[in-house]
Amino acid sequence: MSRKQAVQSAWPVYLAVLAVGAVVAGALSFSFVGGSLAALGIPDPGPLTTAGLPALRGVAWLLAALATGSFMFSAFMIPPDSRKLADASLTVDGHITARTASWASAGLALIALVMIPLVLSDVSGTPLTDVMFSPEMWATALERVADATIWLIVALIAAVVAAFGFACRSWGSQVALFIGAVITIMPLGLSGHSASGGNHDYGTNSYLWHLVFMMVWVGGLLALVAHGRRLGPDMPAAVRRYSTVALFAFVTMMISGVVNALIRVQFSDLTSTAYGWTVLLKVIGLAVLGLMGFAHRQLTIPQLGKRPELFGRIAVAETLVMAAVTGVAVSMGRTPPPAPLQPDLTAMQIQMGYNLEVAPTVTNVFGMWRFEVFFSVIAILLAVYYLHLTRRVEGWKHSRTAWWLLGCATIVVTMSSGIGMYMPASFSVHMVVHMILSMVVPVFLVLGAPLTLVKEAYPEGEFNPRAWAEAFEESTFLKVITYPPVSTLQFLVVFYVLYVFPSLYEFAVSEHAGHLIMNAVFLLSGYFYFWDLIGPDDVPNRRPTVIRFAWFVASMPIHLFMGVYLMQLNFVLAETFYTNLELPWNPDLLRDQKVGGGIGWAAGGFPMALVFVILLLGWLRDDRADARDIDQREDESDDEQWRAYNEMLAQYSEHSKKSSNGSRR
Repeated sequence: MSRKQAVQSAWPVYLAVLAVGAVVAGALSFSFVGGSLAALGIPDPGPLTTAGLPALRGVAWLLAALATGSFMFSAFMIPPDSRKLADASLTVDGHITARTASWASAGLALIALVMIPLVLSDVSGTPLTDVMFSPEMWATALERVADATIWLIVALIAAVVAAFGFACRSWGSQVALFIGAVITIMPLGLSGHSASGGNHDYGTNSYLWHLVFMMVWVGGLLALVAHGRRLGPDMPAAVRRYSTVALFAFVTMMISGVVNALIRVQFSDLTSTAYGWTVLLKVIGLAVLGLMGFAHRQLTIPQLGKRPELFGRIAVAETLVMAAVTGVAVSMGRTPPPAPLQPDLTAMQIQMGYNLEVAPTVTNVFGMWRFEVFFSVIAILLAVYYLHLTRRVEGWKHSRTAWWLLGCATIVVTMSSGIGMYMPASFSVHMVVHMILSMVVPVFLVLGAPLTLVKEAYPEGEFNPRAWAEAFEESTFLKVITYPPVSTLQFLVVFYVLYVFPSLYEFAVSEHAGHLIMNAVFLLSGYFYFWDLIGPDDVPNRRPTVIRFAWFVASMPIHLFMGVYLMQLNFVLAETFYTNLELPWNPDLLRDQKVGGGIGWAAGGFPMALVFVILLLGWLRDDRADARDIDQREDESDDEQWRAYNEMLAQYSEHSKKSSNGSRR
């Protein structure tokens, strides 16, 4: 990049983006608020709430985007000051980017707190001034208004991210902070129109994809613009990386947006309702952004070295359009939606999003399919990326590819077939899914050696996924989580805590957020446990096979004993939730729970046998290797002894000859 350019501050861009997002969100929402309040029978709380709530929500979204994109930039776009990433510190530019992300997280935390009285004022029609300074009203909001609780959770997570962001300056901490920034916005994706009504499982999951990648797209561009304005190093590489991320984010947002709209909007609603016009306005905005991204690829990126100011001007304009689209998206939550496509919802549709007409059997669960758009999509993306990497590695073992694809396919079948559909309605099927996600899928995936594949697919000595994988292998987190007592304990705790505390299990099965968290924990907990046991990837300080074998044999009975515990229970876990589903086959809930306990006790046989065989074979290989080493040392020792013996004989013979010659004289 030419150094003739003057360094420019990024704060004017940030402020302009926040202002545009707030104005668009506030103006659109204010124009529709009369219809919303009339439909709900709520008195007007006044302009501070009707315009201020959507405006602050728009600012909150954009601050969340700035935090997410900036932490992504400091972690994956800006190389640190050392090629050894595990011990690397941030560069000056990385430090500035991380500090920006921390301030954005702190601002998000403050706005999230203000949103607590705002949402109570909104739903109750009480003026904001009567709510803001009343501790009793704050308590009422947190007790009775779900959105207030969600904003409190966002405030707490954002505050933690901000605190660690200000304190941490290592490269590895930026990866963790990026994950924390993404987690911060997840609660916002679990509320709103998408989380209610029929097919709300599709609505919520598609909205999560939409929201997360909107944060990555918008925030990433803001971080890139700031990087360019301060004449940061490696700008061409950062632009190329962001361009790839932006293209994926754009496609993901378009697909998830279409899925989400089809759930609630008919084609005729697009021009006959305010909500439909808002959807069209957002689609037009996304199309404009898509064209601007195409212009970057065709015009500005090829001239980045010669005319960097051209990229900067178009990128700043693009951020303002993004802010306007974000404001439109925020206003959708305040716009009265059209009449539901299914006005008469059953209890099952309200709780799960769909109906189940017959009891689950071994056969009919595989005859029912409803594509699950969270874990199944992740599994497909992982399979595609894995296959892409195998094309870059000559001689990659087909057996490892087969194991990985089998694991990904198992996730899709489990979550998208009748097994996944019946999971929230039946404890026994829930236990089947638990066993598959925590004990079958992880075994398949770890045998695919994904970390080794990533390292072999990318060149050494560059700031790329190979360096990131090597840094992960050397991280303190991995050393702790794969330490046998810790690995075993976390694997057992996940199983026991979920069922020993009934309220935790009820949250996991009755709330969509709990459902997602539970399944994610099953997969991650099982993966780390089996990764240390049998994974071909490099694991730091891995214990000898005989020790890992002993840990496995000792821990598995403890894990399976939970099944016995469940079979002995005489009360039904989450009974209120199961009863409220009003399942047409009227199941015996206690009997179904005992069947689930039996499945938990018996279903570990297959993965246990497979892991047992792998560890046993590894033990035998280690034993043979030790034997070969001993034989080699003995052979080398024998050769040395034989040479020493021959030398001794030669010396004795020479000495004898000399003695004989002397006696003749």
